[in-house]
Amino acid sequence: MKNIYNLLIFAALLSACGAKKDGTAPKNDVENTETKNENIAKLTDAQLKNAELQIGVLGTQNIATVLKVNGKIDVPPQNMVSISTPLGGYLKTTKLLPGMHVSQGEIIATIEDQQFVQLQQDYLSVTSKLGFAQKEYQRQQELNISKATSDKVFQQAENEYRNLQIEQSGLVQKLNLLRINAKNIGIQNISKSINMYSPINGFVTKVNVNIGKYVTPSDVLFELVNPSDIHLNLKIFEKDVAKLRIGQKLFCYTNAEPSKKHPCEIILISKDISPDHTADVHCHFLDYDKNLYPGMYMNAEIELKTNASNTLPEDAIVNFEGKEYIFIAKNTQEFELAAVQTGIVENGNVEIKNAGAFANKNIVIKNAYTLLMVLKNKEDE
Repeated sequence: MKNIYNLLIFAALLSACGAKKDGTAPKNDVENTETKNENIAKLTDAQLKNAELQIGVLGTQNIATVLKVNGKIDVPPQNMVSISTPLGGYLKTTKLLPGMHVSQGEIIATIEDQQFVQLQQDYLSVTSKLGFAQKEYQRQQELNISKATSDKVFQQAENEYRNLQIEQSGLVQKLNLLRINAKNIGIQNISKSINMYSPINGFVTKVNVNIGKYVTPSDVLFELVNPSDIHLNLKIFEKDVAKLRIGQKLFCYTNAEPSKKHPCEIILISKDISPDHTADVHCHFLDYDKNLYPGMYMNAEIELKTNASNTLPEDAIVNFEGKEYIFIAKNTQEFELAAVQTGIVENGNVEIKNAGAFANKNIVIKNAYTLLMVLKNKEDE
C-alpha cells in the first residue's frame, strides 16, 4: 500500500515538471478545437464593397396557381379542304407545292379525259333532240285539241319531251360539278380538259399526285388549310378538367421561343375522356400570329386561382447540387446559408413555402450567388 502511494506522488511530480518546461499549462482538447460553421460566408471589407449585396425581408404578393399543360395548334374541319375530282382523269398540270399560298377561285390543277368530251357531246345531242321534241309536243297538243290526233300520240310526244328535259337537266348538273357552264358549250368549243379551283384562301399542306397520274373521285389530290381560324388544342388530365371554365385566359408558347407568350381563351371543353385519361380543351388565340402553323407543338400555362403568398426575388435564390438556398445576414459581414422550399415563380418573384422559418430575418435579395462562391471557395481551402 505504501509503494502504491509513493508511485502516485512520483507521477504527480513528473506531470508538474513537464508543465514547467515551456512555462504553460496543458490545454483542454475541447478548448483546442475551434468551432467552425461551414454554412457561414464571411466577407472582408473589400469583398463586401465589391459584392454590392442588397438586404431585404420576405414580401407578400398575390401568386396564381398555374397549371402547365401542352398540346398543338389545330384548325376546325371547315377550314381544312381535301381536293378531289368529280370524275376520273389524268392530271395535266399543277404548280402546287406544300406550303404554297392559294387564293379562293385560283386554278390549282387541270384534268383531262375523253369522258369530259363525251359528257359535253351528250349535252349538245340532248339539247338538239329537246328542241325537236318541244316542237313536236306543241304540234300534237294543238292537233289533240281539235281531235285531229289521238290522245295516245299526244301523250307519247309529251313523254318524249319530258324525258329529254330530265336528261338535259341531269347533264347540266354533271357539267356544273366539273365547273363547265353549259351555256358556253358549242359545236366548235368542246373541251377535253377541266380546271380545278381553290375553294378557300389558305395554304397547301399536302400534294398527293404528280403530272400524268390517273386519278379517280376517291383520290385526294391536294389538301388545303385556311389558317385564319386556327386554335389551340390542349390535352388536360381528367383530374384537372373540373378546374377549367369557358372564357378562362391562358398563355401558350413554343419550345423555340419560350419567352414569346401568346394569349388565348378557352372556348370549348370536351366532355369525352380519352383512353389516356385526358380531355381536349380548345382555345382561341386572342392575337393571331401568322408564324403559328397547324400541327405545331405548344406549351401552355393556365392560371387557376390567386393566393397571397410570401415571396422573394429570384436573385435571392441560389441553386447548389440540385437544392435551393438563401443567405440570412447574421451581421454586416457574415451570412448564413439556409435551405428554402420554393413554389411558383411569377413576375420575377418566387413563392417561399417554408416562409415561417425566415420571418423577421434579414435576407440577401440581390447578388446571392456571390456569397455562394465565397462559401464554396472556403470549403476548398
